[in-house]
Amino acid sequence: MPLQLDFPAGGLMATVRCRLDLPPNFRTADVLAFHGRDRQAIGERTGPGCLSKGLVWQGRLACLSIAFADGVAEAELAVDGGRADDTALVSTISRLLGLDQPVVAFERAHAVHPQLGPLLARQFGLRVPLAATPFEALTWAVTGQQISLGVAISLRRKLLLAAGLRHSGGLVCYPDAERLVTLDEAVLRAAGFSGSKAQTLLAVSRLVLEGALPLDDWLMEPLAGEIRHRLLAVRGIGPWTVDYVLLRGYGWLDGSLHGDAAVRHGLGRLIGTTSVPDAKTVQAWLMPFAPWRALVAAHLWASLALST
Repeated sequence: MPLQLDFPAGGLMATVRCRLDLPPNFRTADVLAFHGRDRQAIGERTGPGCLSKGLVWQGRLACLSIAFADGVAEAELAVDGGRADDTALVSTISRLLGLDQPVVAFERAHAVHPQLGPLLARQFGLRVPLAATPFEALTWAVTGQQISLGVAISLRRKLLLAAGLRHSGGLVCYPDAERLVTLDEAVLRAAGFSGSKAQTLLAVSRLVLEGALPLDDWLMEPLAGEIRHRLLAVRGIGPWTVDYVLLRGYGWLDGSLHGDAAVRHGLGRLIGTTSVPDAKTVQAWLMPFAPWRALVAAHLWASLALST
């Protein structure tokens, strides 16, 4: 998949482009919905068949744009401040879109399941869109702990505004660890974060910079056990947060997520219970679906949107 680089006069911006083939029946709408959750669109902007996102790329402010059409994704990365290494772009886009996820094998394996099978038929081809970086997935998971999605989206927006990293194209970039650690606890509290969440965000940022949490290095070989061990050692991070990070940051599809409120509600609707199943019941129900439990959870999330 060849890359094309442009370096405009003056060296103020580097533009890198690539093109990726999409699998049959790729669900573009899922990607756009995931990245378009904030209606104020300060950090991500979605439209018919297109997505733009502000991020920090190898230390520079950047805007990633993806256009979907005719079975391909056309991606463009515009990096402020001059040249940037382009070698990771294709792998980043592939991971972000979930292109390597074995959804066909998963659907074939469970097509005849009496409860899950009909749901898979209605939602065939479902993949899990990923965050742009594992650090974004981790800090978003911490932000969303024990609050509603709407409140979490509002907090995330305030974090972006507090960091103040605006790309030349207008979108605000999600901060990396180096930028986030410069926001002290008082700034995060003023943005609406609890004291404990602010401390956790700053702690993980410091650990990333110190090398104790090599989040990007783990992309080369995402060892779930090692990642889980390191993250659980951080105060303020529990099993749900770890499973979410493994899913949205690394595309690991076997996290249980049995404590997730939406997963519990989704399972209750699927199996027709009169009350929401507790976490222990959900954990037991998900167990036979290893190594794809998180993919089942994603289908349960999506089923709630179908039923509204």
